[in-house]
Amino acid sequence: MQTIFVQVKCELGRCYDVADEAVDIDEVSEVHSISGQYDLMLKCYLEDDIDAGHFVTEHLQTMNGVKDTFTLIAFKAFT
Repeated sequence: MQTIFVQVKCELGRCYDVADEAVDIDEVSEVHSISGQYDLMLKCYLEDDIDAGHFVTEHLQTMNGVKDTFTLIAFKAFT
């Protein structure tokens, strides 16, 4: 299982629309509103055989209202 975090910059006035659409994507575990250059932070869990680049470009960047994304790949979770 791969964990990625995707920061999403939304078109003006579209943040809640994008968040509502993102929570319906099976691989998206959490959606948070954030401050700074980006509007949302998505935590996603991908099966090992799913290409993260294809997932982001085909499922996240194509959502209505998405202007830009920034993806971080997590290597290890500490508990």
